[in-house]
Amino acid sequence: MGQPFYDPLIEGSMDAQEICNTYQQISLARSRCWHSLLNHYLTLYFPEIERFCHNSRAEWFCRFLLKFPTPNAITRYRSATFVKRAWEVVGRKVNKQEFLENLYALAKSSIAIPVDLDSDAVETFKLQVQRYLALTKQREQLEKRAEMLLSDQPDYSLLRSLPGVGPVIALIILAESGDLRRFGHYRQYLNFCGFNLCSQQSGNLTGRYCLSKRGNARLRYAYWLAANSAIRGKENSFRDKYSRTIRHDPDNADLKRKARTAVAIKMARVTHAIVKKGQCYQGYYEVRCGT
Repeated sequence: MGQPFYDPLIEGSMDAQEICNTYQQISLARSRCWHSLLNHYLTLYFPEIERFCHNSRAEWFCRFLLKFPTPNAITRYRSATFVKRAWEVVGRKVNKQEFLENLYALAKSSIAIPVDLDSDAVETFKLQVQRYLALTKQREQLEKRAEMLLSDQPDYSLLRSLPGVGPVIALIILAESGDLRRFGHYRQYLNFCGFNLCSQQSGNLTGRYCLSKRGNARLRYAYWLAANSAIRGKENSFRDKYSRTIRHDPDNADLKRKARTAVAIKMARVTHAIVKKGQCYQGYYEVRCGT
């Protein structure tokens, strides 16, 4: 009752919320498909190739699996023929010739299940790879649509000035927060995100203080991702806060978690401040003499 009412349809943020919701569902489906490929299909049909998969955005890896799903699909050719057929599939590599020759040697000594290339097992494997590529394409289309929708909004430009905040995180913040100016104080916004402290009381007993987590879970997730990206980036105030928090015990995992949470809370506070004031984020900067 104490929070200002906000209607996304009237305020014009309905499209951003729907893009954000759809993006999350596609990302979850894509992650499940990716884990299925790594933990089931590759383990059975080509376990040695997993070492070449360094991140989930490597589309060349999926295109290679569509053309060469099993070691038999590689060893049926001679080494030179395989290198020629796979040259354009693997994309840009530092030493592509050596990379493909090593891959051919791994295929010859593979411990994968010897299944036929025209079997139903391989077809279902390729079907999952195609589904993963389709989900990846849909996610990229949503990212471009969100960029087109929010590129003209001044709040979007303000959020992009924050270290660690990219197009997707800015989309989540704007879609879930709405108009941040409706929060008169940053503590109200922290309560909205669930970053406020609370404790359970029973009689004379008072529990320890911890995050309430009664607010918007997606906002907490977005600020947590932004905080982790900021502390790994270039020198900025968020990275400095993290370093000062873990200075006396840098190997303490629990202290690192608390420090990341503190940085995420600071990220939410700074977000409210720059949007309310209409000023971009200013990190460490030098003031010229005489200005």
